Amino acid sequence: MIITRTPFRVSFFGGGTDLPDWFKTHGGAVLSTTINKYLFISCRQMPPYFGIKNRFVYGSNSELVNTIDEIDHPAIRETLRFMKLPYGIDMHYNTDIPARSGMGSSSAFTVGLLRALYGLQGKMIADRRLAGEAIYVEQDMIKEAVGCQDQIAAAFGGFNHIVFKDNGSFEINPMTLPKKRIQELNDHLVLVFTGIQRIASKIESEKIKQLGSHKQELSDIARYVDDAIDILNNDKPIEEFGSLLNETWIRKMKLSQSVSDERINALYETGRKNGAIGGKLL
Repeated sequence: MIITRTPFRVSFFGGGTDLPDWFKTHGGAVLSTTINKYLFISCRQMPPYFGIKNRFVYGSNSELVNTIDEIDHPAIRETLRFMKLPYGIDMHYNTDIPARSGMGSSSAFTVGLLRALYGLQGKMIADRRLAGEAIYVEQDMIKEAVGCQDQIAAAFGGFNHIVFKDNGSFEINPMTLPKKRIQELNDHLVLVFTGIQRIASKIESEKIKQLGSHKQELSDIARYVDDAIDILNNDKPIEEFGSLLNETWIRKMKLSQSVSDERINALYETGRKNGAIGGKLL
């Protein structure tokens, strides 16, 4: 049996510029970190005496199927189609955070499943290839309107400046900060579960439709990545990082009406009234 543990991520700056429709023309960049909350996948070859070829257990759902086409879960179905395995799979999924919480869980699932299926074949796949294949499965096979940052964050882990180039490639620049600076940033962060679960691809679809009319906002969002890195690298007051988050949030809400709603706005303002300098919806 293979067990994979894949981290969830917090994206600070640059979200939206990781959409291929944007960065293949303008380039893009994000600043994000994985956190100590994880998605676990256990996977083995299905024994031949169960009378069914595949079993998938995730959340309160379970699927018992013989063919790939019968699988309901799109990421499981298309990942297995991509891998072309000659045997059936018994897969179980557990997580520290509910699905559709904005922490990159969908891509973490695809990355974790790919890694597990390679592990069953005795293969250790490189992080860059793993991220690229997860992007291909989600964007080209499932046909989801998603960006590229989540797959990369889940595959590589860590606190990274990810740069997207107009030729479709990407580069990873790890944030090599002193422990004291990392701790200072961490001490100023509060992660709040809103209780609202959403499908990210639906929101991204709206953004993609409106990219042409929001060039200034996305350009500003990309620029804030460099500004945030400058704050962290040059020992500027950490409060400036929070102020920049607030500026990004203001720009982000202009990209699509589905980015936020009255309840989220009320939570955000409650935070601001009680000492928060800035924030964002993941």
